[in-house]
Amino acid sequence: MNNISEYFPIAGYKLLSLLHEHGYEGYFIGGCVRDAILKRKAFDFDIATDALPSEVKSIFPHTIDTGIKHGTVTVILDGESFEVTTYRIDGKYLDSRHPQSVTFSRSLKEDVKRRDLTINALAYSLESGIIDYTGGLEDIKNKTIRLIGNKNKRLEEDALRIMRVYRFAAELNFQIEEETLEATSLSAELLNNISIERIRDEFNKLITSQNVMIIKKMYEKNILANFLPEFAETITCKQNNPYHKYTVGIHSLVAMNNIDNDLILRLVMLLHDIGKIKTKTTINNIDHFYNHQKYSYSMSLDILRRMKYPNKIIEEVSFLVLHHCDMFSLSKKSIRKAMYKITPELFPSFLKVREADLLSQSDLSQKEKIPKLQEAINIYQEILKENNCFSLKDLKVNGNDLIALGYRGKEIGVILNNMLKAVIEDEEKNDKDYLLTNIFSFED
Repeated sequence: MNNISEYFPIAGYKLLSLLHEHGYEGYFIGGCVRDAILKRKAFDFDIATDALPSEVKSIFPHTIDTGIKHGTVTVILDGESFEVTTYRIDGKYLDSRHPQSVTFSRSLKEDVKRRDLTINALAYSLESGIIDYTGGLEDIKNKTIRLIGNKNKRLEEDALRIMRVYRFAAELNFQIEEETLEATSLSAELLNNISIERIRDEFNKLITSQNVMIIKKMYEKNILANFLPEFAETITCKQNNPYHKYTVGIHSLVAMNNIDNDLILRLVMLLHDIGKIKTKTTINNIDHFYNHQKYSYSMSLDILRRMKYPNKIIEEVSFLVLHHCDMFSLSKKSIRKAMYKITPELFPSFLKVREADLLSQSDLSQKEKIPKLQEAINIYQEILKENNCFSLKDLKVNGNDLIALGYRGKEIGVILNNMLKAVIEDEEKNDKDYLLTNIFSFED
């Protein structure tokens, strides 16, 4: 476990060496050390040192004051960036996020005590090897997530650590130590002090991880209700129906595990059935959720906007949620129409969503529907090979052709879109002479 030298960049070693030459300590610290031990590629390499920010800046000619108040200077060395932070002891936290003051220290041991998780408090240099003051090595060995020291105090200091506990458990597929787990539950309401953007960013990492089922644990510990109450409600929403075997929420989590770990696809599966909590009806002891996709669409828009996702993500996710259970017959004509409706760009994602949804339903549902979906995929692949027309750029007539015939303004768009619809109905109509000869039929 100690032979991890190959996981750190040469420029980083050079930086540590220069600190040492000037009489200061310096270590790789935190996530990059954890990832090296786990043989995972790291992308950020943080440095901890007893040198004050002014002393760091006097050694290195190219620095940026990225967090000078809290002792952090970014050093640019050989074209690479390293955040170099002075050992510190944090003062009181008044907002569950930032210390009111910091006191610089000359002790690495004091510095690591203020950090969040034992697995994120490991230090390393070539000379000293791995330094572990908090039991991080043992927790990595046992695949355990554990807060350092007084668990409740760590979360009172920075409530975002609640999200980080679950995020790292999901990313690394580690278990959460019981005392840490209970501390997150007791401190759950502190998340109200954290900006939704920071919560969202941690949640994004969690839902694109290998273990999204950790969300069920977040529900059980009352974490989820603080930022995603609508989904928390789905966890216990039963589906007494031959085509389902899970509650709405568990079905959605299983579906997330059945699709690529792409953010948009995972968000779609998270939210695709969220509207079922508004549409559940029971007839003859069978649960039904009529038009749930429309409610899911509306609710997903509200949730994604509340969590301040970028507009492009909101548009794509909500659109796929709306159409996630669209049906079509198994013919080239029908699938071409579906591609036009959903757009050629999103149709591959739509097929993945349909498959993940079905794979998370009952055995009866899979037996009846998976073969039909596979046939649809085969037809879709055939259509792709034929290079059929699905967008205006593939149409044999363009705007300039219509301008040459005297058309202007909005009528050009109307005609081109009507032509495209006709071509999708019958690919043979994508012929310039035919389209222009029959142009009057496309004007309305």
